[in-house]
Amino acid sequence: MSSEAPEQDSKTEDPSQRKLEEAHKKGDVAKSQEVTTWFMLVGVAIICATMAPWTAQQISQPLQLIMMNADQFNVEGSGFGAFFNGLAFAMIGAVLAPLGVLYICGVVANLIQHQPLFSAEPIKPKFSKVSPLAGAKRLFSADALVNFGKGLVKITVVGVVVVLVIWPERDRLDTMMTADPIIILADVQEIAVKIITAVLVVVTFIAAADYFYMRHKWWKKQMMTVQETRDEYKQMEGDPHVKGRIRQLRQEKARKRMMAAVPDATVVVTNPTHYAVALKYEKNMAAPKCVAKGADAVALRIRAVAKEADVPIIENPPLARALFASVEVDDDIPGEHYKAVAEIIGFVMRLKHGQGWKARN
Repeated sequence: MSSEAPEQDSKTEDPSQRKLEEAHKKGDVAKSQEVTTWFMLVGVAIICATMAPWTAQQISQPLQLIMMNADQFNVEGSGFGAFFNGLAFAMIGAVLAPLGVLYICGVVANLIQHQPLFSAEPIKPKFSKVSPLAGAKRLFSADALVNFGKGLVKITVVGVVVVLVIWPERDRLDTMMTADPIIILADVQEIAVKIITAVLVVVTFIAAADYFYMRHKWWKKQMMTVQETRDEYKQMEGDPHVKGRIRQLRQEKARKRMMAAVPDATVVVTNPTHYAVALKYEKNMAAPKCVAKGADAVALRIRAVAKEADVPIIENPPLARALFASVEVDDDIPGEHYKAVAEIIGFVMRLKHGQGWKARN
């Protein structure tokens, strides 16, 4: 237990939705057995109050018939099987409705505490379930001590309540031994309903307290350390280092693609070394398009690639700064820069055709 305490103390963060969902898939949910007991008692109370006379009648009728005509039944060979089957079906039909009520109460008791759950995790074979050492640790653990204390308190309290309910009926119980069976059944039903009602009131408080205790205990178990929170965030959002590396690779790939487009540019506008914007224009294009841009080292690289490819480089600091700030790669230039860019492209075209600008291979 001492080794678990520091670990639990380090769990200071509320569990994430993902942690709660994973716990639910494993069958690890907040559940109080006392709540289930309370619902089963409600089922027993319903049965005693509404179904007891009918059930007793359905069971007593075939038994009376057997006792009154015992000498007439064939219980030899195949006759015994028919006799037994008929009696069994009569008994099962009588108790089927009460069992159905208890089944519904059991289902509701679980659904009210947690979402519907179908998990094979709790029944998977584990060494810890058959290990004597692990069993001894569970037997003498704090949880076992708490459960023992809860069971002792519940038995004591419920026992006292039962005695307090039965004690005023002690004279009535003495006379029941000589009363008619029909009267005995009615008296037993009445006393049973009183006992169950009183026990139900007590168990209501026990179940409520136990549920909140189990819920609190389960929540503390699901809490996470700061490191667990960070690890889960990395798993869900991606490791920042990995994301940074991916971003870097994407930028490098985009830069290579951009540099590959520089040799096909019509002109490169510079500032003269801080900024460089490569523009491309053809007759079928609606407007000149930016095929590459960069600042500082990237700008120098664009200039070098353009020079190697014999792309005209025009120094126009105001236009270079404006284009760098207003247009993205692969986008058309804004309309406010049409005139200035048209003048530069026209100048480049005249140089190529009028003065025989060196052709590119």
